[in-house]
Amino acid sequence: MTRRSYQLIAAAVAAVLLSGVSVAYAQQPDESCRYFDETKHNVCGKFLEYYDSRGGLEIFGNPISEAYYNQDLELEVQYFQNSRMEYHPTNPEPYQVLLGLLGDELGYWSPPAPPDRIPMFNNDLHHYFPETGHLLEYVFLDYFRAKGGLDIFGYPRSEYMFEDGKMVQYFQRARMEWHPEITPGPQMHLALLGEMVVDVFSVTGSAFEPAEPTNTERPPTKLKVSASVRYVIIEQAGGQTVYVYVADQNGDPVEGARVSMVVAYPSGDQVYPFDEQTDKTGFAGHHFEVPQTSAGEKVVITVTVTAAGLSETVQTFFFAWW
Repeated sequence: MTRRSYQLIAAAVAAVLLSGVSVAYAQQPDESCRYFDETKHNVCGKFLEYYDSRGGLEIFGNPISEAYYNQDLELEVQYFQNSRMEYHPTNPEPYQVLLGLLGDELGYWSPPAPPDRIPMFNNDLHHYFPETGHLLEYVFLDYFRAKGGLDIFGYPRSEYMFEDGKMVQYFQRARMEWHPEITPGPQMHLALLGEMVVDVFSVTGSAFEPAEPTNTERPPTKLKVSASVRYVIIEQAGGQTVYVYVADQNGDPVEGARVSMVVAYPSGDQVYPFDEQTDKTGFAGHHFEVPQTSAGEKVVITVTVTAAGLSETVQTFFFAWW
């Protein structure tokens, strides 16, 4: 069977499964929710827990529907820009929330890898999947292993290839796109398969209409971080305190942001794990003792803040002087 034939069959089957009208699923009053201003949708309960624990915005994108019960799939589902979450209540944990096989539904498929491309052994550079007859290599394999493996991507449906001006690779649940020209920042991106499925198969219904916040928190879409020290000039082997303030895109304080820092001394860096989180005013502080160092040395502190799948790094400094 040719790749085109497979795509036509897969598209026809998926059209039957996905074309049903959706009705928004009523969230339970005690479920925690998060409202996404960018797309005007809530993510709640088990889907929110899965979203936060499996990669957040980078992996799933923003929600493009509310959760709803799909009559054809006989499952509660929710669409995101890159994926579709499905709730399978009869599965054992942690497999009750799974991602839909959107790559398969869109007909992404290539013939198996030729024998001369199959490695003799799997290693850090190559991994062959006999289940689909394809292999993962290099940066695509690194990203696959780092970001969730089979649960997030499924099995590969092609080898990496040059397509539409970029290197891509197809999977049952995703399509990776490598952008080595992007520096600095993430070079591997995921295609908007969730949006594609909704568009190609005309998935419609009230669940896709903009929603109001429901029992919800609004996550930041951008972190604004500032860091300062108590003493710009410090006496020999004294104590120092770093203060960190975190705000969102609107300038409102971000509570619960996690902070870490690296203090670069002339004798070598020290890493201070930050067990505390920012309080409801957006502030956090960390006190530490400064080891013996040469007079006049500049000590640079690099502070990294993470919250809601976002990360921001800033620097501050002080001088040892006496």
